[in-house]
Amino acid sequence: MDATAPEELTVAHLDADAFYVSIELSRRPELRGRPVVVSGTGPRAVVTTASYEARRYGIGSAMPASRARRLCPDAVFIAPDFSTYREVSARMMALVRSHIERVEVVGLDEAYLDLEGLHSPRAAMRRLIAEIRAATQLTCSVGIGPNKLVAKVASDAEKPAGFVVLSRQQACERFGSSHPGLIPGIGPKTAARLAELGLTTLAAVGAAPAALLMKRFGENHGRDIARRARFEHEGRIGEPRKVVSESRERTFDRDLSDPAQLREALARMAAELCAGLATHGRRGRTIGIKVRLDDFTTVTRARTVAEPTCDVGVVTEVALGLLSDYAPARPVRLLGVRVAGLTSSERSQSAAEGPSATAGMAGPRARADQLVLPV
Repeated sequence: MDATAPEELTVAHLDADAFYVSIELSRRPELRGRPVVVSGTGPRAVVTTASYEARRYGIGSAMPASRARRLCPDAVFIAPDFSTYREVSARMMALVRSHIERVEVVGLDEAYLDLEGLHSPRAAMRRLIAEIRAATQLTCSVGIGPNKLVAKVASDAEKPAGFVVLSRQQACERFGSSHPGLIPGIGPKTAARLAELGLTTLAAVGAAPAALLMKRFGENHGRDIARRARFEHEGRIGEPRKVVSESRERTFDRDLSDPAQLREALARMAAELCAGLATHGRRGRTIGIKVRLDDFTTVTRARTVAEPTCDVGVVTEVALGLLSDYAPARPVRLLGVRVAGLTSSERSQSAAEGPSATAGMAGPRARADQLVLPV
């Protein structure tokens, strides 16, 4: 592994192992070594994450909790505590930023780190994961390479507590016989279409004629697939992605048909959403709802208001109005509310005080967008 030239080690991907479960085990050390599953409790709950002991039974994220219980009746099921997970994540990322200047956070438990200019990238990363372990009791897996793609795949290669350093060529050699779905950006449908062409390994995809892939997938996507299969990637590490929307949604234990129950649930989610927006100083102009019916048809409705808001009264009124206008004709499986087009409160206030802020704002805009997605 360490044959990689130091100047090539410009990117690290850091990923906390079994993040939610690890936090729960730090609070309940007596459960260490046992199959533990973090999951909701309702009949439609899904697995958030599972300990490595539970994964040996075939339990994985997004699996129905009912199936997980059948696979491992002796597993310990724990309800998720997302407020604690966010707090621990904030502590972990603060430590990361104390060591590395340029960081791109891509989830509560993972981030890309720019190692360019560091004298000893390996040593810096080992110090960092040791500090994270001491401060949070979390173990992390690290991948280091010349680009984000190599680093990401490397960090997944030897979990838990992996530390894998690869050049691009080494990644091609190590993973050449792997299924194309190993690569982020090559999903199941794309992998199935590659298999129809006889391309069932990354090495085969990387060596395939460009014309073949572009004919099958289109010029841009075909070229991108080939480059990814060869672990070529030019994406730069940036700051955390800008949050453009925030939402709350709930899958009901039983389908709801009563309009009063739906309104009550939507109002409660709107209050939770607005509280979160206010905490982070965010406001938005587009308010929307999401409704998933019992036949899995998913419908969204949205309306844009005159000024950015996180006011619970405004968001609730608009959301309930959208729900009333739609009037679901079938029982509802899932309901959600969203505020989009987010800006900070400071920017909203500054815009409101500017000379152009009042243009075209004589009243609320009546534009409503709708989309029906058969799932």
